[in-house]
Amino acid sequence: MTKPLPATPVVTPLPRTASRNVVVASYLLMLAGLLLVMWQHLLPGLLCACIGFLATRWFTRLIGRGLARLAPLRARGEGIARVLSVTLVLLAPIGLISLGLSQAREYIVDAPDQYRELVDYTARTVLELRQKLPPEIAVYLPEGAAEIQRMAANYMRTQAGALALTGRAWLGALLFAYVGLIIGALAAVAVSHAQRRPLAAELHQRIQLFGEAFGQIVAAQFWIAAFNTLLTAIFLLFLMPLWGPHLPYTPALITLTFVAGLVPIVGNLVCNTVITLVALSVSPITALACLIFLIVIHKAEYVINAKVVGARTQMSVWELLAVMFVAEAVFGPAGLVAAPLFYAYLKKELQAGGLV
Repeated sequence: MTKPLPATPVVTPLPRTASRNVVVASYLLMLAGLLLVMWQHLLPGLLCACIGFLATRWFTRLIGRGLARLAPLRARGEGIARVLSVTLVLLAPIGLISLGLSQAREYIVDAPDQYRELVDYTARTVLELRQKLPPEIAVYLPEGAAEIQRMAANYMRTQAGALALTGRAWLGALLFAYVGLIIGALAAVAVSHAQRRPLAAELHQRIQLFGEAFGQIVAAQFWIAAFNTLLTAIFLLFLMPLWGPHLPYTPALITLTFVAGLVPIVGNLVCNTVITLVALSVSPITALACLIFLIVIHKAEYVINAKVVGARTQMSVWELLAVMFVAEAVFGPAGLVAAPLFYAYLKKELQAGGLV
């Protein structure tokens, strides 16, 4: 039996002047919404809303095809697929965080011993420098491990306010991200109305073009994440053992590189920080080597990101690089993340209007 096609939304026709005003209003509302996202630091929520929407749609199609083969569930397959896909998308981040914390338990328990080893290593290095430097310069260096610990404690005390604000910002970003994931997942399974008002229809078209731009960016970012993961795997599995030290949790770090690499720029910064901290538990020299390698990869990603994303979205490398640098100067790291997405959406709107 042929499945009936969904009803096409009906749009009430308007006079030409009123229709033009509605289109302009939809553009202004979209612009105001994107500026509000950047101004109120809601970019993690927006990105996760898009991810939740695309992931839920993909899981719904996948589960729906599987349930269609089962005769008893064929009639209710679409509804079951929607419920299962939303549940999977919403529970997957919680499961991944729980798994990561369970794997990092040993590292967290051993953190005090690693801190003492780091302080002792730093103290020995400082004592060697005191012996080699002239006395008038060596007097400014700490005399031993106790003084190094006291200096570290004083620094942490003076920076306590900044650290608290940073932690609060990270928690807020995680909350916004998960709320955005919920919104995107629920929007993906929402039933569209058969009749849509003119402004709602224009806003739907704006959001649809934005979603297409996001899909292109995600496809490009997948290849960038795969490239970064390949280089990181070569460095951790082959180059580091040849040099001497071996990092713990290497498989987990490689997996984190790929998953975090799906988020432009910021994902790599988070991954680089985690790898450097794990390397610091081995030795400061190992951490320095990892940091240098990751900085080189991070700087090369500017060109790689612009090249891959530009090929996927029909944008030149030079214009995407220019947009990324300008957005970073205006909005900071968030602008660097949003620049490829917002510019791809802008170009889609210009192409749809026949302007470029």
